Amino acid sequence: MEPQTDREGAFHHSLPIQIRFNDVDSYGHVNNNAYFAYYDLGKEDYLRSVLRVDFRAAEVAPVIAHIQADFLLPVFYGDSIVIETRVSHIGNKSFTLEQRAIRQETNEEVCRCSTVMVCFNMKTQQSADMPAHYRGAIEAFEGYKVAEQRGL
Repeated sequence: MEPQTDREGAFHHSLPIQIRFNDVDSYGHVNNNAYFAYYDLGKEDYLRSVLRVDFRAAEVAPVIAHIQADFLLPVFYGDSIVIETRVSHIGNKSFTLEQRAIRQETNEEVCRCSTVMVCFNMKTQQSADMPAHYRGAIEAFEGYKVAEQRGL
């Protein structure tokens, strides 16, 4: 069965980001490495607010398996950006987070990121099935139902 995706759906989670002076490179742009820190902030806020789990105490926690970004437009110190985050795919052991950085003044997408998160059992140090309450919380927040799937 093909995984269900929602690539054209809305982003229901956003987090304003403060650009720091040290995020800017010698060209005057926000350095590409800084975006990954911004995406981490958005990812952490999304997971904390949607899953409502203390991952320090949880047996199963999501970890990054793959991440990629496309840099579309330059961002400068003083620009206001927001990181938007959503889950576009859920498998049996993994889910895909899509994120984008939006310049608030113009509503332009300046960067986009895709991250595959794998559920990981902290005791066994191996991948694990996604807990049912993770799936339910994501589906409730995103507003779509994911069919039972096999594979990742």
